[in-house]
Amino acid sequence: MAQRGHCSAEPRCPPAEQRKARAQPMSDLRNTLYRKTTRSSRTMTPLRRLLYAIAVPLGLAIIRGWMRSCRVVSVVGVENLTAALAKAPSLIPCYWHQHQLFCAQYLLEQRGLTAGWLISPSVDGELGAMMVRRLGGGVIRGSSTHTGARSLRDYYQALVRDQVSPVITPDGPRGPRFKFKPGAILLAQMSGRPMLPMAYAASRAWLVKWDKFVIPAPFCRIALAVGPPRYVPRVTDAAGMQRLQADMEAELKRLYGVADAALRGEIR
Repeated sequence: MAQRGHCSAEPRCPPAEQRKARAQPMSDLRNTLYRKTTRSSRTMTPLRRLLYAIAVPLGLAIIRGWMRSCRVVSVVGVENLTAALAKAPSLIPCYWHQHQLFCAQYLLEQRGLTAGWLISPSVDGELGAMMVRRLGGGVIRGSSTHTGARSLRDYYQALVRDQVSPVITPDGPRGPRFKFKPGAILLAQMSGRPMLPMAYAASRAWLVKWDKFVIPAPFCRIALAVGPPRYVPRVTDAAGMQRLQADMEAELKRLYGVADAALRGEIR
C-alpha cells in the first residue's frame, strides 16, 4: 500500500535527501516512499522482527536442501546471457510466474549479474525481502498492483543506475496465466536494456492449484532454456507493442519446449 514518506527520488525532496537516497546499498533497494505497514495496519514490531530473523535462515535451509536434491541436467542457451552481459552490465530477465524457482536460482548463481525482485513494501513482504538479501539478490520494494507507476520507475533506477537486473514475471501471480503484460517491454524501451526470456522443465513436479505454480519434486531432474536477448526500439507504437507481447508469449512457450526436449535428451 503506497503511503507518503520521505522520498527516494522525487523532485520535491531537498538535495540532502536525494544524496542520502542515492547512497542506499544495492543489496537493499528499498523504495522509501512506502511505510512498513499492511492494509491491516500491522507494524514491524521487535517481536515480529525477531521471529523473521529465526524463520528466514530456517526456511532457507529447508529450501536449499530440497532444491539441491534436484539435479540440473541441462542449460540450453547460456551464450545468450553471456552475449547480453557483454553489451551492458544489467538486463531484464523474463519468465512466467510459474517458473520462478529454478529460473531464480540460475540467475542468483551467475557471476557478473545481480538479479533483483520487486517485493511488497508491507510487513509481510519484509520476510521475502530478508530471504532475497540473504541469497545475494537485490530488493525493490513496491507493488505492481497498487504502485505500478512508481514500481516502473524503481525498476528503471535499479536497472540503469544500480546495475541490478530486475526480474519480471510478465503474467504475475494474479494472472491471467501465460499472458505477457507490457511492463517488461516498456522497461526495455525506456532503458535500452534487453529482455532475456527464460523457462525450465522438471521431470516430476507438483502444480499449486490456484496459480499452477511449478514445485519440482525432490530428486527430480531439471532443464533450463535461455532465449536470445530481445531489444525494444525507442519508438514503438501500440500495434508494435501488441506484436512484441505476442512474440514474447510465443518465445516463452518455445523455451519451455526446448527445456522439456533437453530433459528428455533430445537436445544436448
